[in-house]
Formats: sequence, structure tokens, C-alpha cells
Amino acid sequence: MVPCGLKRPNVLGPIVYTEAPDGGWGWAVAVAFFVVEVFTYGTIKSFGIFLQDLMEEFGETNSRVSWIVSICVFVMTFNGPLSSIMTNRFGFQLVVMVGGVLISLGTITTSFTTSVNQMYITYGFLAGLGYSLTFLPTVTILSHYFTRRRSLVTAVASTGEALSMFALAPAFSLLRDRIGWRHTMAIIGALQGTIIICGALLRPIIIKPQQTQERELDRSPLKNIQPQSTHATANEVQYGNVNSHPEERTLLEKEAMLELPRCIKEEAESWSNDVEKQVNKGDEKPPAKNVKLLDFSILKECSFILYSLFGLFATLGFFAPQLYIIELSVSRGVERDRATYMLSTMAVAEILGRFLIGWVLTQKTIRKKKLLALLVCVISMAVDLVGFTLVTEFYGLGVCCAVYGFFMGTLACTHIPMLAEDDVVGLERMSSAAGVYVFIQSFAGLAGPPLGGVLVDVTQNYGSAFYSCAAGMAVSAVFLGLVRPAKRGLLCRKRTRLLEGTQDEVKEDLKENPEVNEASSDTHKDMDQTPAEASRREPEVTSFA
Repeated sequence: MVPCGLKRPNVLGPIVYTEAPDGGWGWAVAVAFFVVEVFTYGTIKSFGIFLQDLMEEFGETNSRVSWIVSICVFVMTFNGPLSSIMTNRFGFQLVVMVGGVLISLGTITTSFTTSVNQMYITYGFLAGLGYSLTFLPTVTILSHYFTRRRSLVTAVASTGEALSMFALAPAFSLLRDRIGWRHTMAIIGALQGTIIICGALLRPIIIKPQQTQERELDRSPLKNIQPQSTHATANEVQYGNVNSHPEERTLLEKEAMLELPRCIKEEAESWSNDVEKQVNKGDEKPPAKNVKLLDFSILKECSFILYSLFGLFATLGFFAPQLYIIELSVSRGVERDRATYMLSTMAVAEILGRFLIGWVLTQKTIRKKKLLALLVCVISMAVDLVGFTLVTEFYGLGVCCAVYGFFMGTLACTHIPMLAEDDVVGLERMSSAAGVYVFIQSFAGLAGPPLGGVLVDVTQNYGSAFYSCAAGMAVSAVFLGLVRPAKRGLLCRKRTRLLEGTQDEVKEDLKENPEVNEASSDTHKDMDQTPAEASRREPEVTSFA
């Protein structure tokens, strides 16, 4: 609710809360995030339905075509810091709306390309930049609207990605068979224009504690105008100076208001202008705090570095399975029409995984062990990726897809919001830290799909692409397991030893210099003396100095 004394914001303007509402306009933001997920990550993961068509039309290899998705993901994550800078500078709404325009324009332009190199520019760079300006600001502002329900709401809202794979991927596949991949791509680009509307729904939130509001209202000279007017009127009644007619009383009150000191009027105007500027500014935090456009000092924290390395290697296993699962199924004897259901299986299982992890992380017994729950999911996902290389029939692949989709859902909706937890970074520094985090991820996103394509081209076996995914996920589990110990200082013993060594050196210096030791003890005695005794000893202290 808008606090008393502040000007009510315009339509879709900033909202002032005394604390994170865990609801309110946050539900509209959650719906916007759901739609953004459908047309960002969901569309990227469904790009595999065009893989075979592009290879046949342009006569290219798997690795060459897979570079389209790799460049898109790289540009999307590499420009994470740019997204953070623009969000802190121009606000969530404008940045996301511009991103929606770039996504729609890039995808529609891709339908008119005549070579894979052109698609590197239209879909890879142009649409990829739009994805960067869209996804990260949306998930960041959603984290500010919710605290206790953050994990659950983020998990539910992020099911848009899985819904896109479950419903839209088969629908786009049928549409491609009827009207061709170019017209299908143009339709997808037109639908992605809805992101512009979602950007308009991202109303900035200002968290302003109730005590701060009351303190500002108490400082307001407007609060003292009415009592002064009432006091003056009471005195006039007491001395018989007020006429009984209400019209004359009104004129007298107006004259009393006009005779207020000019300094009070100026102070009241300046106070109201300051409040109006604060509401119209639209920042997430009170203007008293200076927010850096991009805070690279976060790289000094050992826990954040380890968590970023986790994200770097885990990204190797995020996109390749969706890109190669259809061709892997066909190579194992599954009909192509039935192979497309593998993506739907992943999507359904991913939805279940997102719901379950969102519910689990809201439980009191798990709230302080979120990193441990995430670690279990990462290890399970690494084991499942190895299973893709071993199974050889339809149902075995279906089980692997279901398990992969389930744990993919648990990771996809938690690894970025987990930055807001105190074990990693914290909510106050999440906006800038998220940009740096996805920037580090970008290099794995660039190398993941092409690495799988090279392995496929060399070995002529689509199962080889899953080896790199499993290896990356296993390494990421190691770094994730070290995040919490690093946050508690268990990995920084050298600094502790250095401090202990410095204290020992100070003690030795005190032993070698008894005068300094005596002065130190005198200083402690002075702290316990009364003011009179301290004043008597002042000449001695001055002489010693």
C-alpha cells in the first residue's frame, strides 16, 4: 500500500512498500516472468526442431548449425553485466521492453536469411542481445517482490520454459511440416512481441521501512500547519475576536495561513518535492543508498567465485541434451515422429521438478540447507547424463529424459535466485552480482553445443555429445560443494594464520619495548578513571606523548 503522505504513483509506476509484500503486484510480475520464460529459454531449447532442416537446406554440419544456438546463448549471458548496468540506469520496464523488440526483430529477420552465417548475426547476436536484456531483469525484480515465498513463486513462474517445450515445440514442429521452417520462425518472432507488454508490467518496488516513513512525516512542516491554525483559532475564540458567522471564520483561517512565515512555506515545498522525486525515480531501494551500476568488487568474495565456477561448468549440460536428443533417438532406432516426444517428456518432468524444488526450499528444515539440496540435484543430473550414453531403446531414453528434465527443472529455477541467499551473495547485491554471474556462464554457453557437435562429427555417435555434459556437471558439483565452507571462512585459513602471526609479532615488540607496554597499561588505567583524575593526569600524558 502507498504510505500516507506520499503522492500516489502513476499507472504502472513504482510502488512503495514497508517490506517485501510476498504478493500484491508481485503476482503480475510473476505472470510476466512466466511469459518471458516461454519466449526466451523455452524458444532457445526448442530450436532443435529446426536442426535437420537447416542442415539439409544449407548443406552444413552439426557443429556449424549448433553455433547458432551457442552464439545466442553466449551473447545472452556475456551481456549480463550490460543488462545490469542498463537496468540500474534506466529501470526494469524500459530495458525489458527494448529487449522484447530486439528478440522479435531478430527472430523474424532469421526467417529471411540465406545462409548460416547470416543466422549467426540475426538470431545469434540480435536476438541473443534481446534475450540478455529481458530474462535477467525480470528474474531480479521478481526476487525483490518475494522473500518467504521466493523459491516457490520463482519455481512456478519459471515453468513457462518447460511449457514451451511441452506444448509449443510439438506445435511448432507440426507447423513447420505444413508451412516450412521460415514461416514458422516468423510466427515465433511475432509471438515473442508479447514480451514488450510483459516489460510494461514490471513496476519498480521501493522497500521503505515504516519507521523511516514516520520519521520523514514527523520532519514535515506540513504536519505543524494544522495545529498552529487550530491554536490561533482557539485564542481568537477565547478573546472574543472571532465572529460567529462561518464565512468570516473561513476568511480568518485563510488569512492566518497566508501569514505563515515564508521559511516554513519554502521548507514544506522542498520537502514535498523531495518526496515526489523519490517516488517518481522508480528505484528498488531508497535514494539514501548509492547503488553502483555494476559491482565487480563481488569477485573478491571466495564464495561467489566458487558459485560462478559451478555455474560455468553446469552450463555445459544445460542445452546440448535438448539440442541433440531427437537425433540421438533416431540414431538408436526410434522413429522421428516418436523422437519428438522426448522433448515433451523432458518438459513434463521439468515442470514437476520446478514445483517440487519450490515447495521443498520453502520448508523450515531446508531453508538453511538450500545449497545442499541443490548439490544433490547436480550430482543426480550428472549420473543421468551418463545414462544417455548407455541406453539403446525408446523406453530407456524416455526414462533418461524424464530424470534429466526433473533435475533440470530443479536447477534452472534456483541457480540464479540462489544468489539472493546469504550463503552466496545476499539480496542487496544480487542485481549486480547476477550480471557478473551470467557473464562468467557465457563462456560455457558458447563452448557447450559446439563441443558436443565436434564430438558427434568425429565419432559419428550422438551419444558422445552427452559425455561433455556429464563431465561439466560433475566438475560443477565439486565447486558447488565448496561454496558454503568458503562463506564461513573455512577456506581462508591463511589469512587467519597471518593475523595470528601479526598478533605474535606485536606481543614480542611489547616485550622488547617496556616503555610502550607501560604506556599501553597506563592508557587502560586512564579509561577506568573518573573525569577529575583524568584531568589531573593530562599533563603527564602530554609529556609522554
